[in-house]
Amino acid sequence: MSVSAIALPSGDLANWGLSLHQRIHHQLSPEELEAYSIVRGEGILTDSGALAIRTGEFTGRSPNDRFIVRDELTDQVINWNDGFNHPMEPRYFDLIFREIIRYFNELPELWIRDAYACADEAFRLNIRVINEKASANLFVYNMFLRPDGEDRMGFIPDWHVLCAPGLQLDPATFGVRNRNAVAISFQRKMILIAGTGYTGEIKKGIFTALNFLLPLKNVLSMHCSANSGERGDTALFFGLSGTGKTTLSTDPSRRLIGDDEHGWSDKGIFNIEGGCYAKTIDLDEQKEPAIFQAIRKGALVENVDFFPGTRTINYSGRSVTENTRVSYPLYYIPDACDPAIGSIPENIFFLTCDAYGVLPPLSALSPEQAMYQFISGYTAKVAGTEEGVKEPVSTFSACFGAPFMPLHPGKYAGMLGEKLRKYKVKCWLVNTGWSGGAYGRGSRISLPYTRAMISAALGGKLHSVQYRKDPVFGLMIPDHCPGVPSSLLHPRDTWADEEAYDKTAERLAAQFKTNLAKYAAELDPAILAAGPVI
Repeated sequence: MSVSAIALPSGDLANWGLSLHQRIHHQLSPEELEAYSIVRGEGILTDSGALAIRTGEFTGRSPNDRFIVRDELTDQVINWNDGFNHPMEPRYFDLIFREIIRYFNELPELWIRDAYACADEAFRLNIRVINEKASANLFVYNMFLRPDGEDRMGFIPDWHVLCAPGLQLDPATFGVRNRNAVAISFQRKMILIAGTGYTGEIKKGIFTALNFLLPLKNVLSMHCSANSGERGDTALFFGLSGTGKTTLSTDPSRRLIGDDEHGWSDKGIFNIEGGCYAKTIDLDEQKEPAIFQAIRKGALVENVDFFPGTRTINYSGRSVTENTRVSYPLYYIPDACDPAIGSIPENIFFLTCDAYGVLPPLSALSPEQAMYQFISGYTAKVAGTEEGVKEPVSTFSACFGAPFMPLHPGKYAGMLGEKLRKYKVKCWLVNTGWSGGAYGRGSRISLPYTRAMISAALGGKLHSVQYRKDPVFGLMIPDHCPGVPSSLLHPRDTWADEEAYDKTAERLAAQFKTNLAKYAAELDPAILAAGPVI
């Protein structure tokens, strides 16, 4: 659809100095975007019908190249640090904005999509995205909520996202570190993306904005998945990559609310997004049938390998990256909640893949322990995942999503604690990693056992069992869980060398304490006291 065929909403493009000589495609269907992507050489169709693209130099996010404009609105509020929330002067943001407009004016075509975030209408955020690529516009269709009818006709954007992956920035001119950058301005209500074709920057840019905006409305924004049971009970699943968050929340006996980003208001849970962005590395149809079957026409797969001479995806292929992905609308998941909202959660699961083999497969948490684990955001990489790694390597990511949290982690943890106490939510720590020893000596905890533990917790079958307190981590470990050997539940009992277990547990406990020390000055002492004891 050319610009002459649409009413250019609110005249923003012309006001910005964007020339209207090129074709501007507005609200194209997935089929149209797919066709343009193929004709323009952006991607190919796989034999499952999904569109496959390569995202170029960047196959993942670049946290060191993401900036937030430091001005009177953000100066005293953002948790500025060297890791994620890098400050940018307003003048550099304006320079990048003008450079993107200049770059857009030289392109023959642009793709614009109006969408929104937050399934709860009370917190809806209208978004207008301008893309250089048709395939990226398909990603926007898949990942955000889709206005229709009167909503489309009277659509007024709250935020704009401008995506120019082909634009290379000069660091000296634009005040950035490299040729690529993501810049967020809360005053301008705008996200600028330049020099990177990784589509995940779009969704995480909006998530970062909402992690600033929603707490102002007493809504806890969360990097988690959520599902709902037959009786309407809601469960949340927090966990870093590789812990099983997507696998365990996509349960055929429960309805999926969402797989990645949610808000928790006084009314309940709502999905921030309208789609899923699942990892596909080593995807197995038997283990994750819902995701496998969602890779069909309309889905967008990124950076995957193919079997030679075919258009059949090789999900084990790693020639481009291990961070292979697929985006698809939430309605591709059978019986997903529509609208994507749920009740106040009854159970929260913090997932960790402990490659040291010292954390219990399942343990109950007090509100203070839940806040401690929430701020810690712990998991461990296994040896061999990176060159030179011989032993497990601990990873801590505050709130299970530190790169997207512009406020101090204590703010989100405090909100979580208030809600846990108010609604008497049960919290659990689930280790999907190793037992009987660290990686290379012990064995990975069986997925059916993990599912049985979560099912028992959801079904209230752990209320009346006896618990024992872990002497180092202070966690309450059940002596019995239906469908799980009792010998597996207490990690020290699974090690042949108990002294080796004790030393490993103390080492990990010390890492927890060192990590939390970064935030200690702004945390309630009760949270710090809920950590491990050495």
